[in-house]
Amino acid sequence: MKTIAFKTLGCRLNQYETDALASTFQNNNFKLVDFESEADVYVINSCTVTHQSDHKSRNFISQANRRNKDSVLVVTGCMANNAKEELESRDEINYVLENDNKSALFSLVDSHFKGELKHPSQLDKDLFAYGATEKGFHTRSMIKIQDGCDNFCTFCIIPSVRGRAKSRPFQAILDNVKDVIDQGAKEVVITGVNIGRYEFENYKFDDLIEAILNLDGDFRLRISSLEPDGFGDKFLSLLSHPKMTPHLHLCLQSGSDEVLLKMRRMYTTKTFKNTVEKVRSIRPDFNFTTDIIIGFPGESEADFAESCDMIKNLEFGHVHAFKYSIRKGTRAERMHDQIPEKMKTERSEVLRGIAEDSKLNYRSLFIGKIQRVLVENINGNIAKGYGEHYVPVQFQGENLKKNTFYNVLIKEIMPENDNLLLGELL
Repeated sequence: MKTIAFKTLGCRLNQYETDALASTFQNNNFKLVDFESEADVYVINSCTVTHQSDHKSRNFISQANRRNKDSVLVVTGCMANNAKEELESRDEINYVLENDNKSALFSLVDSHFKGELKHPSQLDKDLFAYGATEKGFHTRSMIKIQDGCDNFCTFCIIPSVRGRAKSRPFQAILDNVKDVIDQGAKEVVITGVNIGRYEFENYKFDDLIEAILNLDGDFRLRISSLEPDGFGDKFLSLLSHPKMTPHLHLCLQSGSDEVLLKMRRMYTTKTFKNTVEKVRSIRPDFNFTTDIIIGFPGESEADFAESCDMIKNLEFGHVHAFKYSIRKGTRAERMHDQIPEKMKTERSEVLRGIAEDSKLNYRSLFIGKIQRVLVENINGNIAKGYGEHYVPVQFQGENLKKNTFYNVLIKEIMPENDNLLLGELL
């Protein structure tokens, strides 16, 4: 039995694709091992959103080669598109597989071991040819509904490495969701690059979400990440559905309208705030998490202060803050007034402190309340998982099972452990 190890960087879409690929390999007599172990095959599903993600990918390539110089090393994901020539020039890498061909990874590796050396360009190109994720790395079952993006934000390279927006057929998505529910999935996560722009034939994003929510089964639905312009009245009405989880990752990027305009974002801070207020008028404890870019070209102290104020005022449950990184081929690369790295670092420290306070304040709201926790990890009689608001919860009990819902009364919060919630099994 051949062994295979995966390392995934970046977004939930990459995580989904890795889960599906890992399941395919295991269903074809490969043994899945930790990336830190010696393996016959190493797959690095890379990210290229920032210089830091490129650096991490290169490090993992070197690590895999050190662990087994005779292994088959495949690099796929967005860096495989953005830095293809560089990666193909590295002797230790056997195959560089672009996103279009990623779903055919098993065919490539299987052919390799059978002595039939294929070039990735010979493989089928299908963005949605991934199987189920029943043997992946996550308890939650991610479902890919869309790929690519047409927004062309000035800082973003995703349209170049993922291509233009493409939506998966409506019925294929419903069949996929039914399949994972039949296999025992308790939480379904909708993922893609810009899922709010989903459109297939006459079906829009909110039509799809409504259809999924109306499927039979004991499951809950989570939406991974949404742009602030993806909210219509129909979608807002679906937030009250008992299967819909009260959590969204809503991408802000900056609290300054001037910076948002330079970024070519399709909303204003007023629009963003109105969206949050509308949702919380329906579900007051709704958990909004977000992204913030620090040090975008021309960001003044006043612009930065506005971002900090937005975090304080909107009580985000988590903020993913990262320093602006120049990406070749984007319009922001050519912008004047690039911010010095030292200033970006200083601002990052300030903003992350504010974000941690916001996280603590938000999670403290759950003390004395009940969360329906889906267990993901068990160590003895201690279980960890996520409540419906996507807050991490730990509790004790006997004969606990993974991928099972438990009602837990939240008793306290642990600031020293990344604000983990501690609860009592009911």
